[in-house]
Amino acid sequence: MNTTTTDGTTDGTTDAAMGTTAGTTAEARDGTTDATTGAMAEARDAATDAATDAETVQGVRRWWDADGGWSTADSTGTVLVIDSWLVDEGRVRGLDRHAARFAAACDRFRGPGAERTDRFLRAVAEASPARGRWFPRVELVETGSGTRLRMWPRPAPPRTATVRLWTAPGPDRRRLPAVKGVDLDHLASLRAAATGAGADEALLVSAEGHVVEGATTSVVWWRGDTLCGPPPGPGLLPGITRALLGELAAAAGHQVVTERATPQDLADLPVWTLNALHGIRPVTEGLGRFRGADTAATELWQSRLTALAVPADAAPLPPAYPRRRFPDDRGT
Repeated sequence: MNTTTTDGTTDGTTDAAMGTTAGTTAEARDGTTDATTGAMAEARDAATDAATDAETVQGVRRWWDADGGWSTADSTGTVLVIDSWLVDEGRVRGLDRHAARFAAACDRFRGPGAERTDRFLRAVAEASPARGRWFPRVELVETGSGTRLRMWPRPAPPRTATVRLWTAPGPDRRRLPAVKGVDLDHLASLRAAATGAGADEALLVSAEGHVVEGATTSVVWWRGDTLCGPPPGPGLLPGITRALLGELAAAAGHQVVTERATPQDLADLPVWTLNALHGIRPVTEGLGRFRGADTAATELWQSRLTALAVPADAAPLPPAYPRRRFPDDRGT
């Protein structure tokens, strides 16, 4: 509203004041609305992140879909192939090799194909938690509608420094020893039997009585300065940690050989079990001989293995093509 002064001039002060007030009020209102909307969006995103984190902590399985998205899964279906690795504070060793072994095993089945499997593995790497110790498991699962890829983000069990072995009765009865997953239930029953016998791990032997591997571990032994282990083949899972240790040993000037050996052949030798979760564990009972003086050497090699870890989301992964056909792909 305009007013006229005594000298006849128009006073625009009131209009200016009203305009300023209205503008300020509108800006404040819009600013408040924007702030509220932003806060709600941030709260919604935080809630989503918290829900995702909670699912991870609880170990909720997730399907990976063709569009690259994740959805909550259950434990149904027949597990055909699995693989797992340790993620410690966002770092992992040998992820490219675990990925190659898993992908090569999936090729044996009517799976989702090389390209989709590789995309899945990259998505798993990118989803790795940056904090804490985790032991994620990737799975190829047979469902009523075909095969699907699933991730199971699990908190890592505590690491143990030594292991006691129990020898499974009779020869190794796995159907596909070189594929991790098919014989999961059988190996779980052997580990349960080992625990019942006061041991930590089940040792598998061949029909000829030779040491093959553990239910969840590779087995190696030292003859002086030479690192030894069973020869590769269709009756043996291609161990990632064993391959990494062999390369470290060779680089340090040690001879690395394969040989067939019975438990009796190893009675006076230091024996180690190897896997992604625990790394190196000296066998204290059930195979070989253990001496306290061997502890320092074990810790040295364990530290060398640990030094191989790199950030999971930066780990090099193999391209979809070309891929060596199983079983030539040893994951080494």
